[in-house]
Amino acid sequence: CPELAEGRRSEPGGPGSLVVALAGQGTWTQPLDAQNDTWTRLHVSDCRDVKQARLLRSVEKAHTNTDEISRLSESLRIAAPPIPMDSQAKYAVLAAGGGEVLLRLLSPSRPDYREKIWDQAAGSIVITEAGGRISDLDGQPLNFSLGRTLANNRGILATNGPLHDTLLAGLKAMEAGSPSP
Repeated sequence: CPELAEGRRSEPGGPGSLVVALAGQGTWTQPLDAQNDTWTRLHVSDCRDVKQARLLRSVEKAHTNTDEISRLSESLRIAAPPIPMDSQAKYAVLAAGGGEVLLRLLSPSRPDYREKIWDQAAGSIVITEAGGRISDLDGQPLNFSLGRTLANNRGILATNGPLHDTLLAGLKAMEAGSPSP
């Protein structure tokens, strides 16, 4: 992430961050200009109050349904303003505790869209190895074994872990047209 400092905050023109994760060994970061092997372990935040959750969301409407994300935030009474950013940087920021929720809702213009594995695989391990949780919008594990897309998954929900079930319930209630929990 060339403009991400400490794996967690935007710093245009800064040194950038390298974020790596290895199954069973955690998620780690170091500056791109590091002169040695000084790695810092990343951990998701321990926020358990959905009203305090910081939502990392795309700024590009073609990538997700920003209107529905705003509606979900309102129904769950999330008070923190969303943090707009694109690309894999959102996964790094969530893993570093700089946000609690990352959503990819289906765009109304592309209801049958399925995520590409190369857009989600690296971020998935970064989140889980930092202690977070990732699933599709129905709570199903992401299945990377079906070719180029997550063909059996619908959208993406990544969280710090403690908030995951609350967000899934909020999504379900919103889709059913009822008030969120």
